[in-house]
Order: sequence, then structure tokens, then C-alpha cells
Amino acid sequence: MTHFLVSDENENGYRLEDILTAVRGDVVKRCEKIVDDHREEAHHVLDNNIRVLSLLSEAIRLAEDSTFVLDKSFGPSSSSEGGEPRIGRP
Repeated sequence: MTHFLVSDENENGYRLEDILTAVRGDVVKRCEKIVDDHREEAHHVLDNNIRVLSLLSEAIRLAEDSTFVLDKSFGPSSSSEGGEPRIGRP
């Protein structure tokens, strides 16, 4: 069973790109709080967070691309209404 993502057991789950977008927003909010802190540690953490933001953005694009491919090939998902998964096994 998945904890966060849509699955047969978790019909109220989220799409991967939606979770990653929410996490990215949280990281941006954290960055806003430390951007004016000029201590070395704050700069280090900010640099790490900026790198994480870049990786999250790349992951969001990949997840959106997968959704696009599935939608284009098989139409919208109906698994939340009890339909079969578009790919893979139930």
C-alpha cells in the first residue's frame, strides 16, 4: 500500500508531481527564512536547499511527463473509480 500516492488501496492519494510541488513550496519558504542570515552555516544550508530545489524541479518535470504519456496513450486514469491501472498489474 502506498502512503501518499494514488493506488488501488489509496484512492484518495496524490499524484507524484503534486507532492513534489508541495515539498518544493515548503523548501522555498524555508529558504526565505534564512536568505538574510549571513552566517557560514546559513549559506551552506541555503546552497544545499537551492540544489534540492533544482532536483525537485527536475523530478516534477519527469513526473509530469509520465502523466502526459499515460494520459495520451491510455486516457485519464479511472483507477480511483475502481478501474484497472493504465499500466502494470493491479
